[in-house]
Amino acid sequence: MLAPDMRTVLLESYHDIAAADWDRLAASTGSSQPFLRHAFLAGLESSGCATARSGWKPQLLTLHDGDKLVAATPMYAKTHSMGEFVFDWSWADAYARHQLPYYPKLTVGVPFSPIQGPRLLASDASARSALLDAMLAHAQTNGFSSLHLLFPTPDELPLLEDKGLLLRRGVQFHWQNPGYRDFADFLSSLAGSKRKKIRQEQRRVQEAGIRFELLSGSDITPEHMQFAYACYASTYHVRGRHPYLTADFFRHLRTQLADNLLLVIALRDDEPLAMALNLYNHDTLWGRYWGCLENIPCLHFDTCYYQAIAFCIERGIRLFEGGAQGEHKLARGFMPVTTWSAHWVAHPEFRAAISHFLQRESQGIAEYLDELEQHAPFK
Repeated sequence: MLAPDMRTVLLESYHDIAAADWDRLAASTGSSQPFLRHAFLAGLESSGCATARSGWKPQLLTLHDGDKLVAATPMYAKTHSMGEFVFDWSWADAYARHQLPYYPKLTVGVPFSPIQGPRLLASDASARSALLDAMLAHAQTNGFSSLHLLFPTPDELPLLEDKGLLLRRGVQFHWQNPGYRDFADFLSSLAGSKRKKIRQEQRRVQEAGIRFELLSGSDITPEHMQFAYACYASTYHVRGRHPYLTADFFRHLRTQLADNLLLVIALRDDEPLAMALNLYNHDTLWGRYWGCLENIPCLHFDTCYYQAIAFCIERGIRLFEGGAQGEHKLARGFMPVTTWSAHWVAHPEFRAAISHFLQRESQGIAEYLDELEQHAPFK
């Protein structure tokens, strides 16, 4: 129950909330990641990437104490499960086999981004708890099959579990910087076979005549972003799929978040062939979008990983999140870490079945993590 002086307001557009108010709440959680900034989320909407038409209808539940905004959440009504990176396709199939609707459902997170971060943006613990209560009430009252919080922070897990949400484990691979002096220092920390493999891969790229440009801030031109989008879109087109993001969103990133962008461009004879577009802040770099116009052996590894690692070392960035999945990252200095999601399911029988599934899945993931740890690439 909300306190008498508190009220909730449901907004269906990021443009209905002041950017300064949203960013203040995000900052109050201790997060400075660009993915939670109003500019990023509103850009996904205004560029047509995350809208009701694309199956991502904003449902921004906000909590007010009098006239003051004290909590909000990046929530969406979803009509599919694409672009989430926490896979519940089997749950939807089970609903369909029993002739029950799984969609629409509510999803909380950053669209198309497997990025861990606060999901309950609140000024204090009381407001955070009240916000989650309001989200659950909204899901129940409006007949949503389920509510899913994707990639919340570990600090949020106790509250989510206390409110009855089911926790689900996942795995990603992250690179950590203990204070390497340079890329050679990083290589020296690896086992000999792993160090040799990376050197061989970089040598193959160099022998193909490739050099790299690393651009950020005002050095990134509109032409650079046009090329970046062409590469990004090509990774979908070769698979016969439509890209999640639009060229307008890439242009928006350059105009609104340029200081958080790292664009790695691979060139041969001064002609760009491939790119990796990353976002970063003072302590974390997130690998996001990759694409190439010509397949060259080992180019993906150098463009996406080795150039970014060197950038992190140069800037003193402590963490590089390489994106979802990818056991191949282990041999390149990335270690497995546990990620989380939290799920409320309205249907009692399906809730019980999903709970049992998650218990078995969690045990399997724990065993998988133990096995990966045994193959750590370091000396």
